[in-house]
Amino acid sequence: MERDSVKPSDAASATWNIDQVVAALRHSREVEHNVRHQGRIRELPSRKALLEVLDGLCAILFPTHYGRPDLNESNIDYFVGNQLHQTLSVLQDQVRRGLLFVSEGDEREDTEANHSAYDITTRFAAQLPAIRAQFFTDLQAAYQGDPAATSSSEILLCYPGMTAVIYYRVAHALYELGARLPARLISDIAHSTTGIDIHPAANIGGYFFIDHGTGVVVGETCRIGRGVKLYHGVTLGARSFAKDEAGHIVKGGKRHPDVGDHVTIYPNSTILGGETTIGENSTIGANVFLMHSIAPNSLVIYEEKSLTILNKTAKRNHGNQEWSI
Repeated sequence: MERDSVKPSDAASATWNIDQVVAALRHSREVEHNVRHQGRIRELPSRKALLEVLDGLCAILFPTHYGRPDLNESNIDYFVGNQLHQTLSVLQDQVRRGLLFVSEGDEREDTEANHSAYDITTRFAAQLPAIRAQFFTDLQAAYQGDPAATSSSEILLCYPGMTAVIYYRVAHALYELGARLPARLISDIAHSTTGIDIHPAANIGGYFFIDHGTGVVVGETCRIGRGVKLYHGVTLGARSFAKDEAGHIVKGGKRHPDVGDHVTIYPNSTILGGETTIGENSTIGANVFLMHSIAPNSLVIYEEKSLTILNKTAKRNHGNQEWSI
């Protein structure tokens, strides 16, 4: 079948339509639906650059796993130092862009953003040993908490939950230092990569393990203790949002639950509300929906009301029903 060709008159018409669309888009962009912030649209942090930062930081923290497998005692420190220099240089620029995004845009604030970006990046670099130490506890929790895990190397290379947690540890440190937009972008990169959505403002203790992980959501104001284990599909979210007189959502406030030390939450459970606290040493079974606090050492399960198991070979005794999905 021969493809339709575009006639000259059609081409002229298409050009005219494109001009109209371009003009309408400009009107939407500049007048009706302007989303440009403080005229700083070109200073936005770059996802591509932040991916480079994350790759570099992982190589710095675990050189032989995420860096180069041929490293040895004679060259590993040189590799880490060189990688640190390159990565922090890119990170500093991304932090600067994030700070400029919320500035008014005058020359004085440009200079302040440059100084602040350097200060934040320097303080972040100083925290890297502590970040690695805390993530090491997460690695231990994964190895001890998953009978399928054969080694720490396997966990580092193959577990999406660990990727999400190391990205969270980095993003949380940056968020606390004031680099909030790059931190949010890092959390979104983790979400896109692993299916796990952890807000960088959430506070999560050590020995944290997310098993399987797909669909896990941890909200901004969550506080999670030490030794907590989450399975896939767990949501630690908000109950509802207060609104002002104009009907707009009121920002801020404690909206997400707290989880005590050594709590395990099984798949597809949902826990909501800023006043909700899960007491330490508790276990939340699968498919539980909670909007109120529970005491320490509690076991919360959803009991099945009715479950029928039939012998397929004896289905003639049950009306010859056929089931399909």
